[in-house]
Amino acid sequence: MAGFRGAFLLMVTLSLVFSLTIIGLAQSEEGFGDGADPIKLFERGQNFHGRGDLAKALELYDEAIKLRPEFPEAEFQRANVLVSLNREADAERGFKRTIELRKDWALPYAALGSLLTSLNRDKEAEAILREALKLDTNNNLAIRILAGIRLRAGDAKEAATLARRVTNDQDATISAWMLRALAERAAGEHANALASLNHILGVDPLHRAALIERAEIYIKDGKKDLAFDDLAKAEPLIRGDQNSASRVAAAYELAGKPEEAQRVAKSAGILQEGTASADGSKVVGTPEEIEAANSEDHEISRKALEALFVKNPKNATLLARLGNVYRTTDPDRSLDYYRRAVELDPRNADYATGYSSALVQTRRFPDAVVVLRRVLAVAPDNYAAHANLATALYALKQYPAALSEYQWLLKAKPDLAVAYYFIATSHDYLGEYEQALAAYEAFVARADPKANQLEIEKVKLRLPTLRRQIKLGEGVKQNRKGTT
Repeated sequence: MAGFRGAFLLMVTLSLVFSLTIIGLAQSEEGFGDGADPIKLFERGQNFHGRGDLAKALELYDEAIKLRPEFPEAEFQRANVLVSLNREADAERGFKRTIELRKDWALPYAALGSLLTSLNRDKEAEAILREALKLDTNNNLAIRILAGIRLRAGDAKEAATLARRVTNDQDATISAWMLRALAERAAGEHANALASLNHILGVDPLHRAALIERAEIYIKDGKKDLAFDDLAKAEPLIRGDQNSASRVAAAYELAGKPEEAQRVAKSAGILQEGTASADGSKVVGTPEEIEAANSEDHEISRKALEALFVKNPKNATLLARLGNVYRTTDPDRSLDYYRRAVELDPRNADYATGYSSALVQTRRFPDAVVVLRRVLAVAPDNYAAHANLATALYALKQYPAALSEYQWLLKAKPDLAVAYYFIATSHDYLGEYEQALAAYEAFVARADPKANQLEIEKVKLRLPTLRRQIKLGEGVKQNRKGTT
């Protein structure tokens, strides 16, 4: 559950709603000229924000606030940019300033609660989130985060009740359904948890976490054959994910399949006493240290891995595990650990994939492309490598090459709506307007109205102009095969 917690916190932090209601503000600013209009500055900031140019967005939000010191919408968006820039303390002050300026607006309360939760300040976050729900009883972001807090606090009953409120919405995300399943399982409601997991797997049959959760429940309920089916489906999806591999191995062990458990553990490089590194050395450590290193709680595993690393400074498996543990909290340290693991075992595709992921996260895109090309030369179906390569190429504005990678991702996961968005914007940047239009329309048809709200709004703004450009015969008349 700890692994899910980290992913969930990251998701809610990154999926804050960006749409704002600023009706009437323009009328109150008629005295400003075009060059000093806080509303226009704010809108320009929104455009740069949507394109991912955070530095320029922040600059424009700052200018808007200087001209209009009491501008809660700009304060809110500025705080969201600061969250993306990992400037948590400044973001916290920004959300609090927004609340000070507009006490009846639920969204900044929910955003602040999300931020505090990501900083492991659940008690403070809970109070803020309950304030958000007093203002808006249907604020799904606040409900979802509060459900996670109550689950971690051991109150599975309230967590399940809150999660059910979120999933009553027909547009509820898979992550919301996953939280509901976890809460129901923790509350001992196995039938309800299975129903929630079945819903997830009906939408995404290869949802790794749902398959593992369902398998564990089946084992607990004595339905081992059903569990084995789910574990078999989950195995190809756990490459590079030590926590998931540990759970699959443990599930096989509980189901009376020790050979299968050992096979999964060995393949995933899960630490066992005597685990060999690239140079043939073994992990030296006590059984207690090894067990702690394999914990699903990242804080416990991190401390144990660091202690083992002191005893085993040349063990590539340990280095890669440390790279994974530090991936979201300290990207630079993660990068260093993965680099050293690759140096010890350059033929290990999982280590190289982890290294390239760290390179992408630290925005060293050219280096990431080189590493990822090498990974795919030996592991052409490595999904994570293709996803990271697509991100790196797009960031480098190598749009034709990025298009090829996004197409590969779509073939692997046809329901990956966001891939259509990047395909569309790539065509748009290339001036291939007809292909861009088709991909934009495909994205809107498949996108989640909540999870992809920002992208949907940007597309809706772009489409009228794009259609006019096509009607006027503008754009490059190039037909890239299979782009939509």
